[in-house]
Amino acid sequence: MKKLLLVLLIPLIVSCSNGGAVSTNEQSFIAGNGVATFIPKAERKAAPAVSGPTLDGGNFTHTVGKVLVLNVWASWCSPCRAEAPALEELSKAHPEVQFLGVLTRDSLVAARAFVERFNITYPSLIDDALLLKFHGQLTPNAIPTTLIIDAQGNVAARISGEVTYSALEDLIQRVKSNE
Repeated sequence: MKKLLLVLLIPLIVSCSNGGAVSTNEQSFIAGNGVATFIPKAERKAAPAVSGPTLDGGNFTHTVGKVLVLNVWASWCSPCRAEAPALEELSKAHPEVQFLGVLTRDSLVAARAFVERFNITYPSLIDDALLLKFHGQLTPNAIPTTLIIDAQGNVAARISGEVTYSALEDLIQRVKSNE
């Protein structure tokens, strides 16, 4: 009987060995591999309207006419932490481009701590329902995912997974020169 009880308890002990809690967030996302997809101008589809409440308590509405870099992130996501400095640097290097985060599957307290830790200066939406509206085009399919919407309001590129400075810089330049 003691052996049977031990066999039944081992999975419980193992699953709670991380401090008594299993993080459901980290188990429920798809990791991207950093692959970039660029869509030729003639084949692009219109992005949904991008607007909503922001992490800092304001509201954001993207105005067509400006390139938008939209990054889907969460504070618990390791690749999101790794790419945060590159995104912030690029947002400063390209003031003519609007950068916007979209917080997903996270708490506001943890997200605000992430923004403070990485000195993120661009806004982040707190309602990720927007992501469902990209269905049928370059859907945000991983955490993180970064989309580039051209100045005409069409989805032009996607990086599924962690961005690097050089890869995102290249896509921004391609989208801007393709206008």
